[in-house]
Amino acid sequence: MQVDALPLAMPHVAHFQRQGIEELYPPQAETVEAGICDGENVMAAIPTASGKTLIAQLAMLTADGPGLYIVPLRALATEKHATFSELPGVDVGIATGDYDSPAAELADHDIVVATSEKVDSAIRNGASWVDDIGCVVVDEVHLLGQADRGPTLEVTLAHLRRLTPGVQLVALSATVANADEIADWLGAKLVESDWRPVDLRTGVADSDAITYDDETSDPLGIDAAELPPDADLDTETTAQLVDDALADGGQSLAFVRSRREAESLAERLRGDADDTSDTTQADREAVADEIETLDGTVTGQRLADCVRDGVAFHHAGLRSGHRALVESAFRKRTLDAICATPTLAAGVNVPARRVVVRDQQRYTGSGTEWLPVLEIHQMCGRAGRPHLDPYGEAILVDTDDPEALAERYLGTDPEAVESKLASEAALRTHVLSIIASGFAETESGILDVLAATFYAHQTPVDDLAGIVAAVIEELIEMGLVVRDSGDNEPTDGNVLAATEIGATVSTQYITPETGVRIVEGLRTAGEMAEPTALTALEIICDTPDMHDTYLGNEERAAIYEYARQHADEFTTAMGDAEDFERWLEAVKTARILAEWSEGATIETLVERYRLGPGDLDSRIERADWLLSAADAVADVLGVSLPAISRVRTQL
Repeated sequence: MQVDALPLAMPHVAHFQRQGIEELYPPQAETVEAGICDGENVMAAIPTASGKTLIAQLAMLTADGPGLYIVPLRALATEKHATFSELPGVDVGIATGDYDSPAAELADHDIVVATSEKVDSAIRNGASWVDDIGCVVVDEVHLLGQADRGPTLEVTLAHLRRLTPGVQLVALSATVANADEIADWLGAKLVESDWRPVDLRTGVADSDAITYDDETSDPLGIDAAELPPDADLDTETTAQLVDDALADGGQSLAFVRSRREAESLAERLRGDADDTSDTTQADREAVADEIETLDGTVTGQRLADCVRDGVAFHHAGLRSGHRALVESAFRKRTLDAICATPTLAAGVNVPARRVVVRDQQRYTGSGTEWLPVLEIHQMCGRAGRPHLDPYGEAILVDTDDPEALAERYLGTDPEAVESKLASEAALRTHVLSIIASGFAETESGILDVLAATFYAHQTPVDDLAGIVAAVIEELIEMGLVVRDSGDNEPTDGNVLAATEIGATVSTQYITPETGVRIVEGLRTAGEMAEPTALTALEIICDTPDMHDTYLGNEERAAIYEYARQHADEFTTAMGDAEDFERWLEAVKTARILAEWSEGATIETLVERYRLGPGDLDSRIERADWLLSAADAVADVLGVSLPAISRVRTQL
């Protein structure tokens, strides 16, 4: 199917042709045949690099109204915003933060790129612009099965379908075991394919050889006896696999389990870089210089040094600017290899000739667990860049039992996607939102709203009745919901309404648990003689919505002493903390933010508290959001705490 035969405006046809797109890939053509340009709901479950972005563009450019493109990650939102902004005559907006507004300005755009959390918050705040949406595209829809993001995504989709009847839904996904079930939930035609523009060969390597899924093999010949005594055989095997790919003219991605391992492997590979042209080296120097200008942290300097040698590491501890520079340089072939944690697999577009997965387990806090098959397949799917690589290779490393690893992951279907909405923590948030937004005012009404979710499609919604009833009682005990007739007439007590605090908690997009902690903290602070900036920070840092900060054994005594010295500034007495270790972590976060607000540099804080520069950025951003929410709650309570706005202006 030729691009110029599609029902697109000529400037858009010319745009795609300039990108070298003359003919659609088979899965893309199938979506057109399924009616994606005619307003039909379509779900495309196809491999990475098989053209999902073009499918989305075809839907939004032919839709009867503005397009909404929902992504799971901010980094992905930034990438897609840049891609869609290249479309001639198309005005593209992006929304990823500011959770306390309806974002009315988004109504002025032809396409809006947003995270599911942002769309959910806009709906809670009464966004009218969603009524006019003609097409909703959901990227990575299989993340419905993720415990943290899944419930928000499915409730948001349920709301959008109710608020905009007839809106076109386009779901994009990796291949999953029950794509037909997701498509059926969305009322969408399923396009499912394993076609790839570049052939992919997968295999498992030990130190002796790579054994591929087609039963061929390539020798590696690493002699463990010749390695230094402290050498890790899996790491040496990974390095050899990367080196071989580079020697063959391809780029490589290597996935490891942790930030430390990603940095360590990148350092290990620096000495293996091949000679480069003067132009490439100049490009590397330019990228390294940009990395250094972002900050003077040890992490940033280490990254810049690696980049000068043609390799990089990538993980959540890096600043977003650092990650963006690495991704861009890799796509431009300025870098030979990236050593990354698994988060890169579900993020932005960075394909490579060879993908090496050294670690297939992750630490969960209480032990290690195997990565899901779907996650491994997503990593493998990064192998093979269309128009640049003649093939792609994805190799798992296991020097102990490669056959067992191959049996676990290669040729095995990914897991089915299952809803995580039934968790009480998720339901507390979304039931409060349903009540506060006026979508329902009775328990049966709430169940009617939830009947449109993926959970209800998989399981009779009646199964939720008991959990919803319990959640309602918890929200009432929290003071966020009341039973009220709403008109002062006699009532049987079944009518539900959000309290003023409950409505504020919902529109500020904080969890009920965080809302209750903020309320308790503000009331205590209101009775204190001289609440300080540290008081405000301790309140918001001691909430589920603030990321935990690692508290090492070596610094525990110092944080304990700090807490003791500042005890009169905290709303929780040291002896009253329900989880003392968790509270000490909150104190550490509050201390970091207090020092930042007082002028400490990022370099000082990163070194002093052993956190990544990206970790500091995320905590500052979250603190700004939570302080804003606390300010709104304080207004409702009638509590005056000037320290909130004061410290917020200093962050």
